[in-house]
Amino acid sequence: MFYGSASAGVSGLIEANQRLFRYEVVGLRQSDQSDRRTFPIRKSGSVFVTVPYNRMNEEMRRITRLGGKIVGIAALGSANGQPG
Repeated sequence: MFYGSASAGVSGLIEANQRLFRYEVVGLRQSDQSDRRTFPIRKSGSVFVTVPYNRMNEEMRRITRLGGKIVGIAALGSANGQPG
């Protein structure tokens, strides 16, 4: 038996994937990658990006590729409106 493998259960996994996080990002620059976005990117100032828990690593890599630096991460709660 694997310890902790069944402790959260399926409902715990679903709940974790619905949690939202907001990244505060500085230093994003316009590039071929960012031209595909539906919003403009500024060179200075903070940009806030909201992502679900299950996409956090993917979004961190994307921000790094675009030349940004994450200066803050905050938990917002869940996608269904429940507090975090």
